Amino acid sequence: MLFVSLHVFRKQAKQLYSMAKKFAEHKGLDLVSTNQEVLKEWEKKDIFHKSIDEREGEPQFIFFEGPPSANGHPGIHHVLARSIKDTFNRYKTMQGFQVHRKAGWDTHGLPVELGVEKELGITKKDIDNHASDKYISTEEYNHKCRENVMKFTAEWQQLTEQMGYFVDMEHPYITYDNKYIETLWWLLKQLYNKGLLYKGYTIQPYSPGAGTGLSSHELNQPGCYRDVKDTTVTAQFTIPTEDWKALADKANLPKETWGKPCFVAWTTTPWTLPSNVALCVGPKIEYVIVETYNPYDAEKLTLIMAASRVAAYLKSEGEITDGGELPAYERGDKYVPYRIVGRLMGTALEGLHYQQLMPWVKPVEQTGDYAPKFVNDYAAAHPEKVFASEDGRDKFVEMESEAFRIILGDYVTTEDGTGIVHIAPTFGADDAKVAKDANIPALYLISKKGQTRPMVDLQGKYYTIDELDQNFVKACVNVEAYGHHAGDYVKNSYDPRFNPDGVWDKKASEKAEDLNIVLCMEMKQDGTAFNIQKHVHNYPHCWRTDKPILYYPLDSWFIKDTARKERMVELNKTIHWQPESTGTGRFGNWLENLNDWNLSRSRFWGTPLPIWRDENRGEKCIGSVEELYNEIEKAVAAGIMAKNPLKEAGFVVGDFSQENYDKIDLHRPYVDDIVLVNDEGKPMHRESDLIDVWFDSGSMPYAQLHYPFEGEINAEGLKATGKTEAEYRDQLVHSCYEGVAVPPAFFPADFINEGVDQTRGWFFTLHAIATMVFDSVAFKNVISTGLVLDAKGNKMSKHVGNVTNPFEMMDKYGADPVRFYMMTNSEPWDNLKFDPEGVDECRRKFFGTLYNTYSFFALYANVDGYDATTCESVKAEAPEIDRWIISKLNSLIKGVTTELENFDPTRAGRLIDSFVNNDLSNWYVRLNRKRFWGKEMSADKKSAYDTLYTCLMTVARLLAPFAPFYADQLYSDLGGKLESIHLDRWPVANESVIDADLEARMDMAQRITSMVLALRRKVNIKVRQPLAQIMVPAIDATQKKHIEAVADLIKHEVNVKDLTFVEGQGILVKKVKCNFRVMGKKFGKLMKQVAARMDALSQDEIAALEATGEFNFDLEGQPIKVEAADVEIISEDIPGWLVSNEGNLTVALEVELTEDLRREGMARELINRIQNLRKETGLEITDRISVVIEPHKEAEAAVSSFGELIKTQVLANDITLAENNGTDVEFDEFSLHIEIRKD
Repeated sequence: MLFVSLHVFRKQAKQLYSMAKKFAEHKGLDLVSTNQEVLKEWEKKDIFHKSIDEREGEPQFIFFEGPPSANGHPGIHHVLARSIKDTFNRYKTMQGFQVHRKAGWDTHGLPVELGVEKELGITKKDIDNHASDKYISTEEYNHKCRENVMKFTAEWQQLTEQMGYFVDMEHPYITYDNKYIETLWWLLKQLYNKGLLYKGYTIQPYSPGAGTGLSSHELNQPGCYRDVKDTTVTAQFTIPTEDWKALADKANLPKETWGKPCFVAWTTTPWTLPSNVALCVGPKIEYVIVETYNPYDAEKLTLIMAASRVAAYLKSEGEITDGGELPAYERGDKYVPYRIVGRLMGTALEGLHYQQLMPWVKPVEQTGDYAPKFVNDYAAAHPEKVFASEDGRDKFVEMESEAFRIILGDYVTTEDGTGIVHIAPTFGADDAKVAKDANIPALYLISKKGQTRPMVDLQGKYYTIDELDQNFVKACVNVEAYGHHAGDYVKNSYDPRFNPDGVWDKKASEKAEDLNIVLCMEMKQDGTAFNIQKHVHNYPHCWRTDKPILYYPLDSWFIKDTARKERMVELNKTIHWQPESTGTGRFGNWLENLNDWNLSRSRFWGTPLPIWRDENRGEKCIGSVEELYNEIEKAVAAGIMAKNPLKEAGFVVGDFSQENYDKIDLHRPYVDDIVLVNDEGKPMHRESDLIDVWFDSGSMPYAQLHYPFEGEINAEGLKATGKTEAEYRDQLVHSCYEGVAVPPAFFPADFINEGVDQTRGWFFTLHAIATMVFDSVAFKNVISTGLVLDAKGNKMSKHVGNVTNPFEMMDKYGADPVRFYMMTNSEPWDNLKFDPEGVDECRRKFFGTLYNTYSFFALYANVDGYDATTCESVKAEAPEIDRWIISKLNSLIKGVTTELENFDPTRAGRLIDSFVNNDLSNWYVRLNRKRFWGKEMSADKKSAYDTLYTCLMTVARLLAPFAPFYADQLYSDLGGKLESIHLDRWPVANESVIDADLEARMDMAQRITSMVLALRRKVNIKVRQPLAQIMVPAIDATQKKHIEAVADLIKHEVNVKDLTFVEGQGILVKKVKCNFRVMGKKFGKLMKQVAARMDALSQDEIAALEATGEFNFDLEGQPIKVEAADVEIISEDIPGWLVSNEGNLTVALEVELTEDLRREGMARELINRIQNLRKETGLEITDRISVVIEPHKEAEAAVSSFGELIKTQVLANDITLAENNGTDVEFDEFSLHIEIRKD
């Protein structure tokens, strides 16, 4: 704090000058008003654009703004991210760089569509579905999406302005813009030409709630994997007689079984059991044959399961090991009897068959050119099992005989379940692979369109029979068995009954009985369930609907990013990540385990996939509107299309004006109506997919420029091609260039910043696209920010009611303290516990202190007519304390610059905070305030003014990126030369004035003062009470030298009579306390012995540890090194003394009071009370007085011994001890009447 009362001197100041004030004096700190007033000035003077325009021709600092979606409200976490971005952009601008920063809007994707559906009370199945009561056309739906996506633009604009985020909101890039989409099409064309874009039919994560497939990076957003409690079943798969005999031979068992022979397999998804076609065992796992009973119906069973899993199902008390008969079992007995009669490895089970568990549908595969060889071979050998679809276009083969057998899989574990895995290839990628490798057919259904489909449709229910191909039903479906559950939803969360008006009633869906329970109860009744129980497991959920996903076989377009994985990993190592652990861990591991990027989305509002296909799978990938225009012209000429809709709209190829592009719409349904023509004159229809919205945002470095159609080409890259800009741009636009495409000029980004949830979203897509198309990183430096939690550490949620409104915070405290608090309270990548009280504390302690420091300067500078234009650099002969604070100031410039260059705003901000509070206010101004009181402008006084002015102006510049409003106000108040501090230059440290030795000495004084004052507070001894001495055991000559140089200052600050040094530790006794959490990891099982050795350290050994920072010894022949950071060194208090440790500095304070010290303490208390009375009675600071003090033993002793000191300090001509009618003044344990009279 600034230890000076400004109001004391205001009356005198007004009398001493009548000239106009050079330095503004404010009535109080009002950061909200400052916020508003400065913002008006910025707008009036167009400071943002000037900060860019005035840097024209200077080096570029390239920044990419990640696009938010304006269909949602901005939150307090957006203030953190935008504060960090703004801080670095302003910093680099002040360094002289030109920093363009274009705002953007992410306008496509699930958040927009689901919001519209909720508002309209519809679901995906109502869109473009004439049979629906809630029918809405694609055109109407997309129009509504276009409107809704910009619903909260005004709020975002307000947030941006109010928090002082300099970004171009007038010319944002918008992802639904046709020019933006054209760049996306161009990028996809480049991937297509490189063979990195392909169509595949694979098992993929699918969200029935959202009605679309999901990419792996969407599935790995934070919070997508959640613990759920599901009904699970261990099912009995009956072994046919012939297969049992084959198994009995291998195990040397009788051909006749004791009970029904079964394989048992566990699943957390009973609804997939009707699609089972195989059981998988581990080749290296030991399996046992167990004779036992079914615990539900007491039927005799002979089970096969992994040996290590028997105990999970059967209690050891029930095992019979003496060879006797199994005792009878009745349901309800404490345990089920069993005995193990055989053992086999997994390889011995391969090829055995079992009976289909739920014979609803027979396995079937499509035959033809694209079918696996084993399918076509089987069809040729069994023509009687081949049938055609209703429309006669495709042929299929029923393959029941090839399914329902045991196969091998190395991935099988015995961590849970039975060690036998149920295989349903239509619902799991691993299942599909292992089944295909073993020539196991899948269990598909065939739709009315002749398409193979899994048993569950895209809404999450079993297909109804009337939705299926009738030839297929006749050949493969047990109508009675399947029809019992046809149309049932596999999870209640998908069922419309629990989604009234499209809103999921989660509580009701979880409370109600679901299909899993129904199926398990039916299995129990049929005697095919061995164990049914609830089980908690981790399961992926849709990042936008919060509902569980399904794994589903889908036709999708993929980007083969795995082909460039090694290059992505290599380039990632060149990126500076903050924190580093995100780059090497979360992001790096993601790249190492990369999957191909599922690009397809089966939705309506988004960027259409620009690929047209004919019936023979011939393809055209369109890379520009020009190319599309020309292809339509061909289709018109061939009679495929009647006219060219682009031409009809008046679109002109080569005219890149916004007006021209606004004439067309590249969204659905318009592009769906475009039919192209192949070389044979056959029609080509667009693939109906949209593309992943993350591709939209990952393309922004190029799409925001409409590159390569517009935007400057990288000069060095262009030069290397040997072509003119016009020639090379033509090749880029038409995708006929050689080698790697040359990127735009403003690329890659020098800096980006978003939340940690973007690690596998925007960060990944930026990196992937840049690597695959331009063989480059997309960004050089990145800060990945953590979550913003509430004050208790809970995630903010509207449902919980703990969300912080950013506008309320800024309206109450102003933007600057909110920004500064959020950036300095914790590192950006750590989770921030946002506490409004912390914001207020920041406002008071940091901004309040800086305001008071400036106010002190302004008051006296105006009194003395100080002219800042005469400010000179600190001189060699200047007082040491001036040279010290200027040295500290320049060290601060170096420190802040270093931290910002390392992209660590927290450390940089904390350095400024520490300097303002600890060095400038609490030390320099407090110790030097009397230098400003003299009437004459002496050289010493001028030096003090110059020094303080230099500090304040420099702090304003350093603070400008962090707290742009108050910094600009302070700059203006100090007479800054430019219109705004944000047009000024960043300070550069003057190495010649940095005196490390001087800083070390003063730092020692500050540290010792702080430690002693803390000891005083510990025993409640005021600073006004003098004490006898401080004792310091200096660790070396340098430390002693530094302390000696500032000994008088220390004694004055802490009010002690003497400061003495002791050799070694003197009378101090220290102990070492081990940090077991840290040291336990280092020393493991030796920790106990290490701790014992550290407990036994002598005082000399502890002193050596403090001096060198480490202690070395041998333990059981092993060298042990304990570092100072591993332990805490504590000093024991001794009678009459208090001891404090801080690093390698130890201070002992004598707290016993002699009578003389008590009398002096009382004298100083009297001085304090009399000075307060002077203030209250309105005396001028030069008025002389007489003092009458009520007689009291302690007061009399103090006046007797220190009367002259009291009179000098309070300007008293005399002091009398007598009864009086003066003010009743409180002391600690009594009160006295004190009367003062002006002489």
